[in-house]
Amino acid sequence: MRSIWLLATLAVLASARTLKEPAKLSYEGYEVYQLNIRNKIHLQLINKLSELSNEYNIWKDYEEYSKQVHVMVSPKAKSHFQLLLKLFGISNELMIANVQRLIDAEQPVTRDSGDGFGWKRYYELEEIEAWLDSILAAYPSVTEGFTIGKSFEGRTIRGIKISHGTNKPGIFIESNIHAREWITSATATWFINELLSSKQTAVRSLADNYDWYIVPVFNVDGFEYSHRKDRMWRKTRQPHPTNNCIGVDGNRNFDSHFMENGGASDNPCSETFAGAAPWSEPETKALSDYVTSIKDKFNVYLSFHSYGQWLLTPYGHTMVLPPNYDHLQDIGAAFAGAIKSLPYATEYVHGSTATVLYVASGSSVDWAYNELDKKVGFTIEYRDKGRFGFLLPPAQILPNCEELMAGMIALIDKTKQLGYL
Repeated sequence: MRSIWLLATLAVLASARTLKEPAKLSYEGYEVYQLNIRNKIHLQLINKLSELSNEYNIWKDYEEYSKQVHVMVSPKAKSHFQLLLKLFGISNELMIANVQRLIDAEQPVTRDSGDGFGWKRYYELEEIEAWLDSILAAYPSVTEGFTIGKSFEGRTIRGIKISHGTNKPGIFIESNIHAREWITSATATWFINELLSSKQTAVRSLADNYDWYIVPVFNVDGFEYSHRKDRMWRKTRQPHPTNNCIGVDGNRNFDSHFMENGGASDNPCSETFAGAAPWSEPETKALSDYVTSIKDKFNVYLSFHSYGQWLLTPYGHTMVLPPNYDHLQDIGAAFAGAIKSLPYATEYVHGSTATVLYVASGSSVDWAYNELDKKVGFTIEYRDKGRFGFLLPPAQILPNCEELMAGMIALIDKTKQLGYL
């Protein structure tokens, strides 16, 4: 009798725990608009809307190159938003009519089974880590797992080193610092697999001649949250001490020109909130400590992002160009040219973050460039230009991966030619 009572009690408790779990956020009826920004008043209006109300979310900040902003609008705010656009004379284009439909299409209801890990769908953190374990077990002589540190919620931030020898030039790759950018970890895992298994001469040259340090999912807490609760979550998950807003933009939290020139927000509710101080997030502090500890072992720092099809150099905090900008432009031209030559003919724009995109201070690439003296550093913003945005269909994972490999071969080759490797 007691066992029956115990089982019943456990069932009730489990049910109560399930009921307390907040439902996964729905984006049914949410729309994404492309706005053409003609003056500072337009820009200030859109930025204030996103900071003061949860009904608006900036998908892509104002770009110097296109003079555009992408903003997601809730169904409740649609009428008010349209009124403001008309009042301020902001021309616009509807890019996504229903965000939830893209989310539903992004992840199949029934998971593929029996085929193993592949690149036809997006994976959750637990699945990526299990795959990473299998890779380490399958290639023990050339791989080594490493740990960056712990996240705020206690998850381990993991990476993999791929090396076919000793004393070789190194490349460090950090991926998925922004949680909702799922294509970044998908591409990082594919790239790892190619370095280990590809028979192509150019890929084998990358694998054999360089040491690779790759962190597939850096923002582990945010990434998990984006899968479980809110697909559009961007930041980390540490609560703010004085209000209800949660998280920091990890790519504004590095101790390099922190909060300079309006390149981040001091509003905890903003998507670009920099944090109370550099390294306020355990994740970014752990990364800085680890990368600093191996700074003599790598020459190139890369950060994987989406979306927009950009290859961005330092600086982010100022429109002043770095001393070796001509060399970085040459590398960027090689990267973009290699991708454009593929059958997809995808176009990437290259240039410094602040001059072609927007001012962004406290970024990881700027920190590596400025503080660790790594003079080849790039932020890679993957597909697309906004038709799908962060919700890139699974059918585009492999094409994006192929583009990265073509670009990476050219990038490393030109970097070597210029004497940085």
